[in-house]
Amino acid sequence: MTDQNPCSPHCPTDADHLCMPAEARKRARHRLSIARGHLESIVKMLDEEDVYCVDVLRQIRAVQGALTGASDVVLRGHLEAHVATAAGRGDTVEMVDELMEALRYR
Repeated sequence: MTDQNPCSPHCPTDADHLCMPAEARKRARHRLSIARGHLESIVKMLDEEDVYCVDVLRQIRAVQGALTGASDVVLRGHLEAHVATAAGRGDTVEMVDELMEALRYR
C-alpha cells in the first residue's frame, strides 16, 4: 500500500476520523442503486393481482445479492484503507473491535 490517501483530499487519515475510500464509495453507491431498482420493481409487482410468487422471490434474491455486493465493497475498502494501516496509527485494537462489532450484523 502506498502512503497516498485513497479517501477524499479533505479527509484526514488520523484515528479520530477515517473516511471511506472514494472508489469504494463509488462502487457501493452503484450496487445500492441496482438494489433500489430491484426493490422498486418488487413493490410495483406486488401491486399486480396476478403476480407470481416465484417472480417476487427472484427479485428479492437480486436485492439481497446487490446488498451483499455493496457490503463486500465497503468491507474491502475498510480493510485496505483503515485496518491494514491501523498499526501505523496505533489503533489496531480499536479497529479490530469496531470491525468485529459491525460484522455481527452481517
